Amino acid sequence: MSPKPLIGIVDDERNIQATLVAILERRGYATVSAFTGRQGLQMIVEQHPDVVLLDLGLPDSEGLELLKTIRQDHPNLPVIVVTANDSLNNAIASIKEGAFHFISKPYVPEELLSLVAKALEHQGLREETVQLRQETERLKKRVQRAEAQLQPVFKNVRMRELFELVAQIAPSEANVLVVGESGVGKEIFANRIHELSTRSSGPLIKLNCAAFPQNMIEGELFGYKKGAFTGASQDFPGMLSAAGGGTLFLDEIAEMPIDLQTRFLRVLQEREFRPLGSTQIIKADFRLVAASNRKPEEAIRNGRLREDLFYRLNTFTLSIPPLRERTEDIPELAQLFLQGFCDRMNKPQMTIQSEAYDVLLRYPWPGNVRQLQNVIERAVVLAQGSMITPRNLPQEIVHNDPNSPPLPPEKIIPDEPPSATVSGRLRQLLTDSQSLNLAEREKAALMAALDQCNGNKKKAAELLGIHRPTLYTKLKKFGLEV
Repeated sequence: MSPKPLIGIVDDERNIQATLVAILERRGYATVSAFTGRQGLQMIVEQHPDVVLLDLGLPDSEGLELLKTIRQDHPNLPVIVVTANDSLNNAIASIKEGAFHFISKPYVPEELLSLVAKALEHQGLREETVQLRQETERLKKRVQRAEAQLQPVFKNVRMRELFELVAQIAPSEANVLVVGESGVGKEIFANRIHELSTRSSGPLIKLNCAAFPQNMIEGELFGYKKGAFTGASQDFPGMLSAAGGGTLFLDEIAEMPIDLQTRFLRVLQEREFRPLGSTQIIKADFRLVAASNRKPEEAIRNGRLREDLFYRLNTFTLSIPPLRERTEDIPELAQLFLQGFCDRMNKPQMTIQSEAYDVLLRYPWPGNVRQLQNVIERAVVLAQGSMITPRNLPQEIVHNDPNSPPLPPEKIIPDEPPSATVSGRLRQLLTDSQSLNLAEREKAALMAALDQCNGNKKKAAELLGIHRPTLYTKLKKFGLEV
């Protein structure tokens, strides 16, 4: 039951106080009284009335000055001025000072009660507006955080196409299989699918099938009743139940035991399940997103994934390319992680030195985006100033493992004659080298580009129209690293 609205009365005449108290309490309001301006200010601070009735003729205060003080200290508190007819000018002036309204003595009780009700309604609307504004700000920040986490600015064409496809399929109820190496960001896609789906107001429940022993994952997924097996000391609803009305994300689906895959397939077909040790049938109401770091065909061939389960999952398959095949995304991702870790560690925003970018771009990233994220976090911890340098990066990345798989080859010699954008010695050399074989022409082009750019590898790569990792590979190939 909600408390009664509290009306504060500031008036030095006791008979008027008694009349006001009787009128207000008869209508169901609570009251608190003060006889002087000083008592009135103290009453407001200690009792927090919802509305104040203020007489301007107090023995220790000038009415308008007291009203100013109340408005300054309590700007959201409605004040109704109660005044005699001969101080009507003061009443009008009080409205200019921020009073909610005024009423002249003698007054009709119903008129007074009507003003009090309007003041309370106004106060309620004001509080709702403030709460709505605060909630809007909270939601805006949540959306901004979600967008920052879920939708980095991809430069890679394939990644852009995948995110466009996600926007198309997310509103449906179709199952989605996300395939890619460990660390490429499969969970990011699962999050995005859920956020854009019609189930976004429901839960997103995540279960990594490789994180539990085989004898435990069934209970985690289906739930169990107390006493269903040794150690089941209480009921557990399970992930299928927890995902009701939302999305279930099963990571590393190929690591789920084969016999459990059979039971889970039945859930997808019949849309119902039974917890361990229970006779109760529970309706399954979830949208499934699964992920695997194994190629489905290989997992089926090796007996790790049931073929019929794969076909059930395979309504849509998203194949996420590894980071080494989309090096153009590295700067954007690195900057995104850098900003996030600086904020989290309360450090001023940093920048990444161009030499450090060169290191990041030529490394093959076997751990993909997750490894890049960890490297940036380490760099932020170690950095002393405002710049991330190669000194802040792990040695194995700076020196690069020579056994790492090379980046895919990229042509640096155009099929067409050199365009007008290639000038100087490089243009002449490319023209003169038409009689050389391809390898000799490539080497000549590299030497000319480096010479024209005074050894600046970044500019040389831009001049040749290739990525810097390709430039490093070619330099190494022809022994031109120095």
